[in-house]
Amino acid sequence: MWLFAQLPIRFQWWLGKIAGLLAWRLAKSRRHITEVNIRLCFPELSEAEQTELVRKAFIANGIGLMELGIAWFRDPEKLTGITQVHGLEHFEKAMEDGHGVLLLGGHYSTLDLGGSLVTEFIDADVMQRDHNNPLTNAVMTRARGRRYGTVLSSKDLRGLFRSLKKNHAVWYATDQDYGRKDIVFAPFFGIPTGTITATSRIADRSKCRVVPFSHFRREDKPGYDIYFHPALENFPSGDDLDDATRINAIIEQEIRKAPDQYLWMHRRFKTRPSKDDPGFYKKQKKKR
Repeated sequence: MWLFAQLPIRFQWWLGKIAGLLAWRLAKSRRHITEVNIRLCFPELSEAEQTELVRKAFIANGIGLMELGIAWFRDPEKLTGITQVHGLEHFEKAMEDGHGVLLLGGHYSTLDLGGSLVTEFIDADVMQRDHNNPLTNAVMTRARGRRYGTVLSSKDLRGLFRSLKKNHAVWYATDQDYGRKDIVFAPFFGIPTGTITATSRIADRSKCRVVPFSHFRREDKPGYDIYFHPALENFPSGDDLDDATRINAIIEQEIRKAPDQYLWMHRRFKTRPSKDDPGFYKKQKKKR
């Protein structure tokens, strides 16, 4: 990965495309999950359009793997010339409140590189879910530690509140399936989806502002766009379901800017409203 990171970005994108297409062909389990997610979230597309979106999603995430090397082993500062930031004034205004900012992100294929590029324009801490592989986790944590002020474990709520109390910004994402604990089922692409309520608890206790943001790769030529949106008003509302619905709608809106650049390989709809509800990801046996 270090070696690939030294190559010109256009060549890295080409290698990423090849890697993505190979995964699309060979990673049948992940392709099945992606196919299910795309079918559920984009029923308005024809079968051929859904198939093409699945293919493009693997390509986008293959390129994202190459960009991971840039984020971990190179200085993303060299990419600021091809990066445009939109709405930075929204973030700056939110910081004026003095209670910190939760940067409400999502799992886009530009995850690490986008986060690294963000820190070229603002100071921020980050919450991360530790990787199961100890070596990968060590490399990831060291790399993020060079870019962010503080790297916090997703379980370190005390550390999160300390950062917010210091009026820091903290990168934070809610768009994965964490099981049945402390969730509500809020619509996401029209599907009741297990969504954590921690965002409301954190905002209520810390009085921090919640600022949605996203980052995408340009499709026509090498370059990136970072978007900051106005801080959420009247948040939390006191109703966990309303808050979760609002957050999911924002993330969905961002995904629709570049649908192929989302992490569709994750079983986002694994937890169903009822334990008796059939799972979406179980493969149907073919009849002989």
